[in-house]
Amino acid sequence: MNAFLVAAFALLLGLGPCLWVVVRAEIVGALGALELASTITTLVLLCLAQGLHHDSFMDLAIVSALLSFAGSLAFARFLERWV
Repeated sequence: MNAFLVAAFALLLGLGPCLWVVVRAEIVGALGALELASTITTLVLLCLAQGLHHDSFMDLAIVSALLSFAGSLAFARFLERWV
């Protein structure tokens, strides 16, 4: 077990509060927590790519970052009438 795998596990612990805020908060706060969760997920994938020496996780992290940004913009556009 190296430092990147420990960092990935520590980052995964940060997803719990994000999930709690998504479930309990108002729409704008939930959108912010969803953005943070997608950023944490991308960082976890990057740490796993370095820790396990798999380049496929690096590609997955790049795709996750691009799709989470596009998805959050679409989600914000959908919620525009309630915000």
